[in-house]
Amino acid sequence: MKQFFVQHLLIATVMVLLVVLSIICQIIIGVLYQNMIQETDNMSSTENKLLKQCKLKFANCFQLNAGVSNIPVFVDKFLNRIHFFGMTFSGLHHLSGQLMLLSVFAGGIGVCKGIAEGESIRQILPFYIFSFFGLYLYFSITSFIDMQAKHRILKTNLIDYLENHMVNRLSMNIEEAEQLNEIEKKEKPVKIKGFGKAEQEELEELLKEFLV
Repeated sequence: MKQFFVQHLLIATVMVLLVVLSIICQIIIGVLYQNMIQETDNMSSTENKLLKQCKLKFANCFQLNAGVSNIPVFVDKFLNRIHFFGMTFSGLHHLSGQLMLLSVFAGGIGVCKGIAEGESIRQILPFYIFSFFGLYLYFSITSFIDMQAKHRILKTNLIDYLENHMVNRLSMNIEEAEQLNEIEKKEKPVKIKGFGKAEQEELEELLKEFLV
């Protein structure tokens, strides 16, 4: 093994680095999803920026359109637009897979290089071992994180909150605003009562006495 690392240090380092980066991408996805799922249990006072952004967008859309006709579609669009350093969760997941494939590809290059240099199967065997171990680690962590399941849980929690809490609250606010508008329309301006004939004569007499 020591001889292997001495002869193929560059390729072996690249393989390990690619596997590590692939695993890190999966862990990032799992941590972000898990954090948001936990925060959905207390959406009314959440400090999560993404969830607060979701609430704000929903409220604006509800007020502008007098309601949201399809809340599941709204939640899907919101989740699909979430970015982490310019990449969506789906893009991060695909990047993780591509990095893993590149690691296997690097292992294949190492095998071909060893065969071309006349190395024995025993000498190039570590490439196969690293490749299989990397694939096993990748699929194990991917299944443990289970991005699709976390996506469904988060979507369900958001739909439940928006349908059963936000909609009722926003609807009440709209009704209250409409009631206030109706009250303002019904209120008539106070009219100043004009002077009668007797009051006008009395006022004229007072003015005459004052001016004399």
